[in-house]
Amino acid sequence: MPFAPSETVTDLAATPPINRWWVMLFCALWLLAGTVGHDPWKPSDAINLGIAFDMSSHQRWIVPHIAGDPWPTSPPLYFWVSAACGQLFQWLLPWHDAARLATTLFGAGFLWTLAISVRHLAGISAALVAPLLAIGTLGLLLPLHDAQPAIVGVFGFSLTLLALLKWPTTPRLGGLLLGLGIGMSFLGTGIGLALLSSLTALITLALGHLIHSSHPTQHPATRLNFTAASLALLTATGLILPWPYLLHQASPAFLDWWWTTEKNSLLPNTPWFSQAHFKLLLWASWPLLPLAGWHVWLERYRLCSPKTALPLLASLLSLLMFFLGNPRPEYLLPSLVPLAMLATQGAGRLRRGAANAFDWFGMVTFSLIHALLWLGAISLHTGAPEKIAKNFTKPAPGFIPDTPFAILALAIVLTLGWLIFTLSLRRTPWRAATRWSIGWAGVWLLITALWLPWIDYGKSYRLASADFSPYLSNNPGCITRRNLGLAQRASLDYFNGIRTISEKNGKACEFLIAQTSPKTEKSLPGWHLLKETSRPGDKSERLRLYRRLNP
Repeated sequence: MPFAPSETVTDLAATPPINRWWVMLFCALWLLAGTVGHDPWKPSDAINLGIAFDMSSHQRWIVPHIAGDPWPTSPPLYFWVSAACGQLFQWLLPWHDAARLATTLFGAGFLWTLAISVRHLAGISAALVAPLLAIGTLGLLLPLHDAQPAIVGVFGFSLTLLALLKWPTTPRLGGLLLGLGIGMSFLGTGIGLALLSSLTALITLALGHLIHSSHPTQHPATRLNFTAASLALLTATGLILPWPYLLHQASPAFLDWWWTTEKNSLLPNTPWFSQAHFKLLLWASWPLLPLAGWHVWLERYRLCSPKTALPLLASLLSLLMFFLGNPRPEYLLPSLVPLAMLATQGAGRLRRGAANAFDWFGMVTFSLIHALLWLGAISLHTGAPEKIAKNFTKPAPGFIPDTPFAILALAIVLTLGWLIFTLSLRRTPWRAATRWSIGWAGVWLLITALWLPWIDYGKSYRLASADFSPYLSNNPGCITRRNLGLAQRASLDYFNGIRTISEKNGKACEFLIAQTSPKTEKSLPGWHLLKETSRPGDKSERLRLYRRLNP
C-alpha cells in the first residue's frame, strides 16, 4: 500500500524556527488582510459577490442570479456561505467585506487540512511549514482573498487527500472525509473537480487493494474497507444530489442550461499542453513546483513510499486535468494542494548551496520590494519625488490619500518585524522556505496597509454607479443594456440598485446603459446621452446612460 500504517513517519529535519501558535496567528492575519477593506472588484470578485448579494436580498437560494438574471455559474455552496456571512456580520463590516469572509473560512479550512495531511506524511515539523509555504505561493494569493468559489473546491480536494491518508488506520473516518471531500468538490466548482477527487480515490484504493492481494502479510487496515467505501458513497451522494433535484423542481430549463455549461467546461477551448498552460504553471506554482520536483528526485527509487505516493499521484492527475482543459488560474488551483505536500518535504531536504541561494534570493527580493512600497507610499502622501507621485495620480485622478496614523504605525511595525524576525531566524533546513513565505506574506500585508485605498479607488465602480443615480428616479422603470459586462451589472445593482435587462426584452425601456470605449461615437439614433462615466483613470472603458427621445 502506498501509505501503509505499519511504516513510521518521522520528522524530516530539525524543528523549524517557528511555533504552532505563531503560524496560526500569522496565517489568520494574512487571510484577513485584503479580504476586507475594499469594494467589489472586476471581474470575478464583483460577479461572485453579486450572485451572493442577489441570494441574500431576494432569497433565491436554489437558482443563482446576478443582478436579477439567472446565471449558470458554479454550484451554490460558496454563495450560500457568502450570503450567510454577509447577513451575520453586516453589523460589523460592509456587506461585501462580510460576505467575502466565506473565502477566509474555506481558506482556513484548506490550510488546516493541509497541515494535518503533511503531519501524516512527514511529521510535526513539516506540518508547521506547510501552511506557510501555501501562503507563500504566488498562485494562491488572489484566490484566497477574492470572492472565489474555486477555493471551496481546493478545500474539498484537500479533504479527499486527507481522507486517503486516514483510510488505512481509521477507515470509517476516512470514508466520511472522502465523501465530504468529493461532495464539497462538486458543490464548490462542479463535476470536473468531483471527478478528479473520485478518480484519485479510486486509483489509490484500487492500487492498495491489489498490493494487499499480492502481499497477504500487509496490515489488514490496507484492505479495501467496504463499510468505509459505503459511507463515502452515501456521504458524497447526500451532498451532491439535493441541489440538482431542487434545481429541477424550481427550474428544469435552468438545470439543463447549467448541465450543458458544466459539460462544455470539460471540453478545451484551447490546444492541449499549450504555451499558456506552461506559463501559468511556472509562475502560479512558485515555489512549490521546484521544491516538489526536488523531493520526487530524492525519492526517485522510493516513489511508493508513504510520503510520496499519494501526493505524487494526485499531482499528476490534477495537472493532467489542467493541461487538458483551459489555461485558467482557477483550474490550476487543485494541483497546488498535492504539490504543497511534496514541496514541504522537499523544502526540509534542500542542499546547503540551494538553500542558501533560495534564502538569498528571497531576502534581496523582498527587501527591495519593501523599499519600493514605502517609497511609493511616501510619494503618494507627500507628492515627492514628483516623478514617482505622477505614477500614482495618473491612474487614480482625484484620489486623496488619508491613511490613519494607526495604519501607518502598523505598516512600520510590519516592516521592522519582518526584518528582525527573518534576520534572527536560527539556521535550520527549513529556514529558506520559512523566510520566503514570511517575506511574500509580509509584502502582501504591507500592500494592504499602505496601498489598498489607492487600489480600491481605481478598481471600484462605486463612483461610476453613483454618477447615474441622479438621473434615475426611485422607480425609473426598465433599463436596457448594451454590451454591459457581468461585473458592471453586478456593481451597478449592488451600489445603487440599478438593474438592467437585455435589449431583446427591453425594446420599450426609457433608459439605456451602454458599455463602450472612449473613441466610440457617443450619439445613438433615438437616444439622448445623459451621462458618461468610468472608473477613475480607466482609459479603455466608458459607461454611458441614455434616455429615449420618444418614450
